[in-house]
Parts: sequence; C-alpha cells; structure tokens
Amino acid sequence: QLCLAVALLTAFSSATFADEQWLTFPGQSGPGKGKRIVLVSGDEEYRSEEALPQLAKILSKHQGFDCVVTFSIDPDTGTIDPNLHTNMPGVQALESADLLILLTRFRDPPPDQMKPFVDYFNSGKPIIGLRTATHAFEIKKGPNRKYSWDSKVPGWEGGFGRRILGETWVSHHGDHKKQSTRGLIAPGMESGPLVRGCDDIWVPTDVYGVRLPLPGDCRTVILGQVLSGMNPTDPPVKGPKNDPILPVAWTKTYQGENGHVGRVFTTTMGSAVDLENESLRRLIVNASYWCLGMEDQIPPKANVDIVGEYRPTDFGFNGFRKNHKPQDYFPDQWPK
Repeated sequence: QLCLAVALLTAFSSATFADEQWLTFPGQSGPGKGKRIVLVSGDEEYRSEEALPQLAKILSKHQGFDCVVTFSIDPDTGTIDPNLHTNMPGVQALESADLLILLTRFRDPPPDQMKPFVDYFNSGKPIIGLRTATHAFEIKKGPNRKYSWDSKVPGWEGGFGRRILGETWVSHHGDHKKQSTRGLIAPGMESGPLVRGCDDIWVPTDVYGVRLPLPGDCRTVILGQVLSGMNPTDPPVKGPKNDPILPVAWTKTYQGENGHVGRVFTTTMGSAVDLENESLRRLIVNASYWCLGMEDQIPPKANVDIVGEYRPTDFGFNGFRKNHKPQDYFPDQWPK
C-alpha cells in the first residue's frame, strides 16, 4: 500500500510539475471529465496569476475538467512577472484545448506564442473572457495587429475584444477603488442555466464602460449596479452611472475562419479578490459548462468551494508577489 501511495503521488506530481513555467491540474470526477480547459493569465493589475490557479483547482477538483494555467514569465529567472508583456510560455496547450479562459491585459507575445491563439480563434472554439480580456492584446506590428485592442483594421475595429468578446477597452464607469459592483441578473435571464445559484454577486472592482447596444448577438446576463462605496451593503449611486445600468456579463457567438461558430461568455468582473465571491465563482463555472454545450449538466448549485488556501492580493499596479514561480500556487500552498 505504501508503494502504491508513493507511485500515485509521484505520478500526480510529475503531471502537475511537468514544466515549472505552467501548471497542470488533472481532472477528478465530474461532468467535465475528458474535457480540457486552458486558463491564460497575464495582467499587471487584477492578479490573474492568483485568480486562475484557484479557478483551475475548482474546475478540476469539483467539476472534473483537466486544466492548464499559463503565466507571464521572466525568461531569465523563471518567475511570474505580470508586467512582462512578451513571454507567455505554455500557450501551446491551446492546440488540444476545448475551452479557453482568458484574463490578460495588453499582451504582445512573439509570433510563435501568438500562433496558438490565432489557431484557436480560427477554429471557432469557445472562449471565456474575464475583466481585462476585453483588451487582452496590444500587438504593436505584424499580421496579428488586428487582434490588438485598438485595432483599426477593417472588419476588426476594436480587435479581439470587440470582434470576438463583444467589447474592447472603453473606460472605468464606476469610480475605480471607490465604487464597487452589485451584480443583478438581467431581465429574462432569471431562469436560465447560467445564473443558477448566482443570487448574491458583489465584487470590489468597478463597472467597466461599454457601448450600447453591444454588437451582434450579445445577450446581457448580469447588469452591474454601481455602489457608492466598497462594501456590499453600500447603496447604489444616484444619477447617470446607474441610468442605464451597464452590462458586466454577457454571451455571444463568433465564427472561426473554418466556419465553426463558438460560444463566448464575457464578464468585466474577475479579479483575484472578486473570486472570493461564491456567486461569481459559480457564474464562471456555469459559463464553462454553457460554453462547452453542457448546460444541461449545470446543477442547481454547482460546488465552487475554495480549494486549499486562497489569500488573494488586492488589485493594483505592481502589487504582485515578487520572486514566485507557478508551483507556489499549487496545490494548497500560498506565497508568503
């Protein structure tokens, strides 16, 4: 029995730490068994390097999905550096992904690291975009310039964010770090599978500005009520910030170059501290099922319990934990 335990531990560890530049979480039991989700982190402000490993743990342990998490890595030290826009090792995992969950900001990867994204988008496979994914890329030059958040390429105005997710970077609508967000289920969505068990959404990040109406077949799922302070009990602000109340989560579809139509779920919530809210975690898990065409398997209240230790850092520039490698977020450890 001891030998078997050691063998299992060795196998699990080798799968998890196959490469120190990214993390792999084998799926346990659950409806997601056999499906692979790749979660790509890389933003300077909202601590995606902390949020996405926790989300991957939830999806793998409670829902059964195989998950890979990638990071912005300093090639000289092998440590996570969210301020580095040009190195995203491990994104080749997208070649076998069934779903992409993206939380990046203004990334400009080299062509060999951008290619897996381009191939994935061309395939029309499903995508979940969190928070700054609306401005995921800032491609300075070359043929991939059309994916940049500020693209003016005909047919790709607003880049990946506007064309595929539904919106690019516009503005802070709520007062950043002073006004938090209450998520309200949009009229007509109350009985839908995406919002099952999501009856108490509150996050400390502010509402992002979006242009109305959202393009194409976008359908609002959650509206973001701007609160007057940074506590869930604070009242809504009065005036134009809540008239109208802007979408903070919506669905749409996009068509890949191969003709396949993929499902998209976008939310401008999703920082590491936002994920402390159980209903938001459940909304993202439900969206994972929906994007994969598995909405009939969304339970009344999906298990989204935190796995291991989770002490997320508040959002802000240059606030990331320095000199840490990806494995510091696995499985129950947390950087000191």
